[in-house]
Amino acid sequence: MQSDNENKIDRRSFLKGAAAATGAAVATASKIAAAADSTVEGAKPAEKPKAATKLPSETFITHPGSDFMADVLKKIGLQYIAINPAAGFRSLQESIINYLGNKNPEIITCLHEESATAMAHGYAKASGKPMAVMVHGTVGLQHASMAVYNAYCDRVPMLIFGGNGIDAETRRPGVEWIHSAQDPAALVREFVKWDDQPASLQHFAESTVRAHQFTMTAPMAPAFIAIDMDLQEEEVEHPEKLKIPKISRLIQPQGDTSALRDAAKLLVNAQKPLIMADRAVRSQQGVKMLVELAESLGSPVVDLGSRMNFPTTHDLDCTFMKQSLVRDADVILLLEVGDPWGNLNSFSDPYKNYRAIHKPDVKVISISMLDIARSSNYQDLQRFMPSDLAIGGDAEATLPDLIDAVKRATTPERKAAFAERANAVAKMHHEMRARDKELAAVGFDATPISTARLSAEMWNVIKNEKWALVVSDRMPWARRLWPITEHYQMLGGNGGYGLGGYAPIAVGAALANKEKGIISVTFQPDGDMMYAPGVLWTAAHHKIPLLMLMHNNRCYHQEIMHVQRMAAIHNRPQANARIGTEITDPNIDFAKVAQGMGVWAEGPITDPAKLGAALRRALDVVKKGQPALLDVICQPR
Repeated sequence: MQSDNENKIDRRSFLKGAAAATGAAVATASKIAAAADSTVEGAKPAEKPKAATKLPSETFITHPGSDFMADVLKKIGLQYIAINPAAGFRSLQESIINYLGNKNPEIITCLHEESATAMAHGYAKASGKPMAVMVHGTVGLQHASMAVYNAYCDRVPMLIFGGNGIDAETRRPGVEWIHSAQDPAALVREFVKWDDQPASLQHFAESTVRAHQFTMTAPMAPAFIAIDMDLQEEEVEHPEKLKIPKISRLIQPQGDTSALRDAAKLLVNAQKPLIMADRAVRSQQGVKMLVELAESLGSPVVDLGSRMNFPTTHDLDCTFMKQSLVRDADVILLLEVGDPWGNLNSFSDPYKNYRAIHKPDVKVISISMLDIARSSNYQDLQRFMPSDLAIGGDAEATLPDLIDAVKRATTPERKAAFAERANAVAKMHHEMRARDKELAAVGFDATPISTARLSAEMWNVIKNEKWALVVSDRMPWARRLWPITEHYQMLGGNGGYGLGGYAPIAVGAALANKEKGIISVTFQPDGDMMYAPGVLWTAAHHKIPLLMLMHNNRCYHQEIMHVQRMAAIHNRPQANARIGTEITDPNIDFAKVAQGMGVWAEGPITDPAKLGAALRRALDVVKKGQPALLDVICQPR
């Protein structure tokens, strides 16, 4: 633990001063009462006020358990901790503020636990390391649970600390009982990687270090630790006996060497191989390795978009030709693909018909950690798809050995064939890019503003900046049109597709990008924003620079299409599908909502010719270190 001399505020002096101030206030109040009594006719002389009661020094807690907890959070390297303030962690909050000086971790004030958790989700994807969240008891964790599930589905690291009252004897009557639980982690156990409820401070230190290691090891997912209120608030009798374990360097699990040699033989001998990547890489080095693997084989690559895995500018990128490539492939390599069956089969909704896209004799190779940790209740595992060679191992950690095995298995004759194949794939790539530009030009001047124009105008404004599209699955045009070369430029979606997550994920990613000098931008869905718009206040309060371009189609458009589809097969009018799905009458003025939260905003913008200039004004605000929002009325898709 830090010594008292290291504190920015000396706790003992502060508490003595507080006690003295209390005594003075009591004495002053007595004098006022006496003066008031003396003005009443016939009143008895005021009695001599009793001396102010001085609190005994033993009531001061100079070494609360929460100070040691704060030391643990600092030791594991936490930079930020997002909270919606609550009694369940009041002592730890105070220790972070006064004992640590609100630094490492720094408190990020949020107006909803779901937003706090989603911010940690986005921060982890942009920074590559976990952010912490503190939630209060049963109710705080219930609020946070949707965002926890999104993070679990998106395989991101996160540390969640939940205040709880274990000892019934010390719980305050009323609310503190309602907000405590025997097993608080039961709320989220099916979609966290690990949880614990430490019974001592030493237990807390070891569990927190263990949780940090677990959350950072593939497959990554949130970890939860319940923190008892008494453990936080009680005096530590022998602080010198408490120890924080050594933080271990994490080495991700790799695929079996022998199995990788078998995979390399299949890939090298394939006539039409295909590489498909989902949450495959976590760094720019991972991108470079995937490029090296593809170039070693002359193989096309389909990037499914949950992360940025492969440059859109590379001749072997054929992302938007997936179906034809799957149809022709004789060997398919899946790298951390979350839904193999869905990507290799066609499913017809609403009639529930399906057929295989791939050849009957295709060889499927899977490299993934997803089969290692699965929940039996939540069905994010998708439909079972058998692999001819399933290799358990983290894709990025396994790529070096796979590349080496491929190069060793490649003969001069095969190398010449790979070069010829690469030329053919490059032709396909350039045709794909030309087609995308032609499609984007359709209705470019239309009103409402087309989504392709939204993407094009945003690109024109940020193309000379160091930029990141921090939520990149809401609008496909950016991935189709923008030259994407860096891993940090496209971070994917929210994992579980739970609404209310996109805005705070974007704010959390922008927080991580702030210190890197990266301009963070996002296409923000209107319906998602209204789940918890208070995150706008958090962005303004903490001066988090983020350019939010509202995709305001004034409806839940996916749901409109679902109701239309049901009406069609029920042989009923589709015109009524907007009931229960439109966000109109009244229309939401997102610019006013944002301005009310302290965010610079303009809109609603309806004229496509005015969009570019408005975006440049917004960018100027963001470059000064502030969030900005543009409300744009646009087409549904």
